[in-house]
Amino acid sequence: MRGGKFGKTRLVPHGPRIGKLIAEQLARRRADGTVADDAPLFSFDGRRCVHPGTASQVFHRLVTVLDLTVPEGVSPPRLHDLRHSFAVGCLLRWYRDGLDPSTRLQHLATFLGHVDPASTAVYLTVTPGLLGQANQRFEAFTEPVWRQAAR
Repeated sequence: MRGGKFGKTRLVPHGPRIGKLIAEQLARRRADGTVADDAPLFSFDGRRCVHPGTASQVFHRLVTVLDLTVPEGVSPPRLHDLRHSFAVGCLLRWYRDGLDPSTRLQHLATFLGHVDPASTAVYLTVTPGLLGQANQRFEAFTEPVWRQAAR
């Protein structure tokens, strides 16, 4: 993406399934021949890129259409909140898979387009699931000490 936050150009990482879908879309465009090879991939008219605000507007409309329950005093979800959910979800998966999240934070920071993990910390909200996993880790870590003290 060009002209992202603070005018940065960012690579947008994706998995093989998204890669396959994009490759199929590009193949359809080439076969069709009606769209120039240098035309933006995400476009309504084949000439101009979809404006970033459009995605936020669509997300906001979807939240309304889906009639999501938003508790009193809580702001409705924003498209940007998906980054927060993704970051916390990564930590939770790493804990559940028995991995050490501290050794993988640079990967998460890079994936989110941050220079260092400190910038990523803003996205890491403590959730009950994450707290539970961290607590299990801590108990396993301290268990030998408690066993020794009980003797």
